[in-house]
Amino acid sequence: MSERKVLSKYYPPDFDPSKLTRARKPKTDTPPGPKVQTVRLMAPFSMKCTSCGEYIYKGRKFNARKETTDEKYYSISIFRFYIRCTRCSGEITFKTDPRGMDYMCERGAKRNFEVWRQAGGGEGGGGQGETDEERLDRLEREMEERSAMEELEAKVVDAKQEMAIADALDEIRTRNARNERAVAAGAGEAGEEKEVDPAEEERRRVEMEDEERARRAFQTESGERVRRIGEGGDGGEEEEEEEEEGVGIDAKMMPPPQTVPEFRRVVKKKKDLGKALGIKRKPALV
Repeated sequence: MSERKVLSKYYPPDFDPSKLTRARKPKTDTPPGPKVQTVRLMAPFSMKCTSCGEYIYKGRKFNARKETTDEKYYSISIFRFYIRCTRCSGEITFKTDPRGMDYMCERGAKRNFEVWRQAGGGEGGGGQGETDEERLDRLEREMEERSAMEELEAKVVDAKQEMAIADALDEIRTRNARNERAVAAGAGEAGEEKEVDPAEEERRRVEMEDEERARRAFQTESGERVRRIGEGGDGGEEEEEEEEEGVGIDAKMMPPPQTVPEFRRVVKKKKDLGKALGIKRKPALV
């Protein structure tokens, strides 16, 4: 039995390494034409086979042949796929549509109707409902509608700003009018006070003169104040009564004498609890 891991190999005596050829062919030897490769994919849309009427739902898996075509859309390559019907093995082909961001069925099947697709999309779909001119016209209409909406929004914003400015002006005018009324009322009160001032000054002057005359009338030549003598008594008795009343008031207002605290220990008499419980103690013999 030979070794599992061969460390040395046998070369026959007539071995010529120059006769060995490369397994991979150069790129120049590849046949011209579209490049085809086998891929695994899912049906991009639901379809009906035109040969046997079999319905193929979207998402069903197939082993397909992928072919790169010579067609391009703005330097985007377009691919074609070949699949076979699951019932009659009829060939079905569809290709990519970069313009409509979808797929377009070519032959062997008919794409089912889909509500969300455009009404003029055609039988196989693929976004062929409008040409470049129609698309440009549609974009221009959308731009015009958008500009009209922007103008309307700008008008609404301007109207709101004007209303806010008008409200602010009305508020300022109201405040100014209120301030003017307050100033006018204050000026009127000041004028009235100025008109009343002479009479008030005259009245005060007369009262002060009367008080001065009364004070001079009740004063002696030496400047002492004359006291009024009550009926049935003289001034000396009144002064004594006032002094007695003053002494009584002072005595009432004086605080009571404070007692000096004593710190002598007081022995409390113990309570006889046995008498309360009905226990009689025997008298002491001594």
